[in-house]
Amino acid sequence: MTHADSALPPHARGYEGFEGRIGRTAADSTPSWPTATAPAPGSPNIVVVLIDDMGYSDIGPFGSEIETPTLDRLAAQGIRMTNYHTTPLCSPSRAALLTGLNPHRAGYGFVANADPGYPGLRLELADDVQTLPEILRGAGYATYAVGKWHLVRDANLAPGRSRDSWPTQRGFDRYYGSLEGLNSFYYPNQLISDNSVVDVDEYPEGYYLTDDLTDKAVGYIKDLRAHDQDKPFFLYFAHVAMHGPLQAKPADQAKYRGRYDEGWDRIRESRFASQLLQGLFPEGTRQAPRNSEPGFDVPEWDSLTPEVRSRFARYMEVYAAMVDSIDQSVGRIVDTLDELGELDNTIIVFTSDNGGTAEGGSDGTRSYFAQFAHIQDPDWVGDVPHDESLIGGPELGVHYPRGWGQTSNTPFRFYKGQSFAGGIRVPFLLSWPAGLKPEAGDNGIRDQFAYVTDLTPTLLELAGIETPTVRNGLPVKEFDGASSAPVLRSPTAPSTHTEQYTEMSGNRGYYKDGWKLLALTPTDIDTPHWQLFDVRTDPTELDDLASRFPDKVRELAEAWDHSAWANTVFPLLGNTVGAVRRPEEEALSRPVRLLAGTPPLERYRSSKLIGFRDFDITIELDGYREGDAGVLVAHGDPQGGYLLYVEDGNLHLGYNAFGSYSVVDAGPLPVGTKRIDVSVTVVPRLRWDLHVSVDGIHAGQLLGQVQLVGMAPWTGISVGVDARGPVSWEVRRRHGPFRYSGALRAVTYTPGPVKVPRRHIESIEREAEYAAD
Repeated sequence: MTHADSALPPHARGYEGFEGRIGRTAADSTPSWPTATAPAPGSPNIVVVLIDDMGYSDIGPFGSEIETPTLDRLAAQGIRMTNYHTTPLCSPSRAALLTGLNPHRAGYGFVANADPGYPGLRLELADDVQTLPEILRGAGYATYAVGKWHLVRDANLAPGRSRDSWPTQRGFDRYYGSLEGLNSFYYPNQLISDNSVVDVDEYPEGYYLTDDLTDKAVGYIKDLRAHDQDKPFFLYFAHVAMHGPLQAKPADQAKYRGRYDEGWDRIRESRFASQLLQGLFPEGTRQAPRNSEPGFDVPEWDSLTPEVRSRFARYMEVYAAMVDSIDQSVGRIVDTLDELGELDNTIIVFTSDNGGTAEGGSDGTRSYFAQFAHIQDPDWVGDVPHDESLIGGPELGVHYPRGWGQTSNTPFRFYKGQSFAGGIRVPFLLSWPAGLKPEAGDNGIRDQFAYVTDLTPTLLELAGIETPTVRNGLPVKEFDGASSAPVLRSPTAPSTHTEQYTEMSGNRGYYKDGWKLLALTPTDIDTPHWQLFDVRTDPTELDDLASRFPDKVRELAEAWDHSAWANTVFPLLGNTVGAVRRPEEEALSRPVRLLAGTPPLERYRSSKLIGFRDFDITIELDGYREGDAGVLVAHGDPQGGYLLYVEDGNLHLGYNAFGSYSVVDAGPLPVGTKRIDVSVTVVPRLRWDLHVSVDGIHAGQLLGQVQLVGMAPWTGISVGVDARGPVSWEVRRRHGPFRYSGALRAVTYTPGPVKVPRRHIESIEREAEYAAD
């Protein structure tokens, strides 16, 4: 009851709603405090571990030969959902997981590396979309996120841009990781702590991103328990692995040396045999043959030459080592919870955002970004791995050939990006010993259909938390997902999710009561060639029944169309979805003068200054003095870039063409030099000519260098230092980041006109944006 002293004058303000008593002094007043939101006693902790680009069969509980003892332990005491589906790409899956909304309704019909200007492709979270961490924090949980976010448009990664979709603005108390869709595991281009860029010139010896993220996650948990013994927490651990580039620690790689010499055909057979033995599929299920469709095809392993087989096996050794590293990371979280005595009352979910990928092409790639340069220069061979021993280390940014992608997706067809099972059917584990321990006779396997939108309502039901209906004064979008809690509790419960559309870049599908209608992206975007499967008896989607059941095709096609309108899927943009940006981004291509000491420029902003165009770089000095040395400007890292530096009195221009390095010695730098210019000009076959001049006098050149396109250069522009990943390995080994010791005033970038034909730019950007997921 509110007590107001009758003697309070009518003009007194500020006491409205106060539940105590107000007098003129403390002696005749009664204090009152607002009641803090408190979770129900015994509320479980929640840990969601989300892996990037990991297929159905890559962990032991789903058939893999890779060592995953922690996940084996969680599966043995928990639930495996063998018919769990997600979207074909990353940002849409993450949005659906964290909101319970279908991806287009959440605004993520594609990855957050585009901006075509339609509601289902806004690629930012709207004000009427609430997130799982927002709900949990409102219910009294501490909320933490580490790892990959990828729910922010790349144009909003820089200072001064909107942060409405950054993690700490969307319900997380703390965040540490990469806002991008991928990153280097040895030299991340940029890491974020809460709302700020982590200030680092050079990563420490032995740095590995997965370990760094795990350190932070464990630290968050320990820090909370040191201050509050009772508060439950939500940890969203979104690994950057398994996304390319594939890089693993030497010790982890050594465990798998020689393990994949037998090739993908035999590995797929052994994984499928394990899956059948574990009861993941019904008797009579057939493994899909090697993909044979053009652009998706995989050769027979034994048809490859010994040299090629050796290199291909090496790629998979690295991939396996990364999966092993993830299991070690989960193990550290589990051990921490065990030490705190909280493991039994912690819900742990482990799953993937989509299936294994074909992004490495038919032959694999030495440089994850180099493949985009092939579009206009098919004869360029700079991507061929010349030194097999470097595969998986920091000097190369490799990705495996797509034969291993289909192996990852055993026993299914196709890959990430497609609506067939290989792209969207992924492993799912849930462990909660205190609340969901399988009873005698229950093997913990669930074959009921479930979808990524179900996870948020499922976790809320398990934790006993009501869903708010308002966010910041706005009615929120209601969940599209349905809680799978009944299925988790009983192996005989019917699926709570019986219909679901999917669409991604024109790939589409519709599931209903065991029937699945599918179509790959057609040439004419609105005339799909539908295939029909009964996945109850044919889970690997081998027998197309469309001609036998035309009425069912018609029924499901109409249902897909209805769902597409209801979920803001239209307009269908197909493979052009990533080629459009909002007009205001043109401002990112204006000239910029970067003063000495400016932090490294963000990656996307940096790319707008050089992409597909001529550009000039002007370096202003307060007079070069004898003995001055260091990097004047650097842009990029081991995956591609360029730098200008002074060493032993001479000026050098280095260029890293996706891992192939060239350097020109421009000669002694005269004492008193005040201006150095680098002029970069577009030439045919997607190349650049680079010319260096000193106080207006030509001093050196590098001609015919392959343009850095797509996502390269990955690390942004640094002034007076080669920050984070080295553009030149030799310079880094000799001098570290090599901060310039002289009087550097500023570096100015002056972009010229775009000179690459628009059709080539669209092709490259489309492929790069797809791969960025």
